[in-house]
Amino acid sequence: MEVILKEDIEKLGHRGDVVKVADGYGRNFLLPRRLAIEATKGNKNVIEQMKASAVRKTAKDKADAENLSQQLGAVTLEFKRKSGEGDQLFGSVTSSDIADALNAKGFNIDRRKVQLEEPIKQIGDFTVPIRLFREVTGRVSVVVGKESGA
Repeated sequence: MEVILKEDIEKLGHRGDVVKVADGYGRNFLLPRRLAIEATKGNKNVIEQMKASAVRKTAKDKADAENLSQQLGAVTLEFKRKSGEGDQLFGSVTSSDIADALNAKGFNIDRRKVQLEEPIKQIGDFTVPIRLFREVTGRVSVVVGKESGA
């Protein structure tokens, strides 16, 4: 089945691409969620108009993401956690914690954009990448310290 993507889908394609997918994946996932439309002759004509508007939107989104990346470079997040021997944390600092702290500072960042390979379980200074757009990744400093009075 051939479909035209209406949104960027990781490992499949970008908005406006005509891709060949399994019938079930197209019928049961992409089409009901309005992530794609069937690739008919009429839809292929409409897609040319969509591509033109998508190029403008992508350029604006990328510029916004680069601006946000610059702002995030100056941000330092501090977390206080209880720790044991060898500065090992009881618990961890997760991508949700980082996203919540950024939201508290006025940045609207979804936790899925925080590219933390695994939760932080040590005390120290860390640089955490945040994927803002296709080719734009911001970095935020995270400082994990000991909770006082432990």
